[in-house]
Amino acid sequence: MDDPVSPLEQALHAARALVLADLIAREVAEADVVSLVEDSVAQRRWWVEQWPEGAAYVAGLVAQDVQDALLDRYGRWPLCPVCGAGDPHALDVEPELGPDPHWVCHQAGVKVAAVGSLGSASGGMTS
Repeated sequence: MDDPVSPLEQALHAARALVLADLIAREVAEADVVSLVEDSVAQRRWWVEQWPEGAAYVAGLVAQDVQDALLDRYGRWPLCPVCGAGDPHALDVEPELGPDPHWVCHQAGVKVAAVGSLGSASGGMTS
């Protein structure tokens, strides 16, 4: 087969790369966490095969899947780097189903970073 990588596979690979970049930026890219990304990509492959027009939404959906899986196993992620006071809280992905997903702090009402760009987000990064 001489076919280049399909748009579906390109979208899935891009989603994987973006979410992994955010996990690395927040220093939580352990093997078991990376497995959560792979599980989500596998599940979303079926979803986008059923609805090819949804390929632009895959990165945000994978980010939400990983965030939900991390919440179940480890706690909130990614923690908001913007709000310095009050209880620690996680960022949300917006739009929930749309292109160009961003991490958003609802408490401060701001976009923090595009999915895949948490490493460039300023704020309370402490280790």
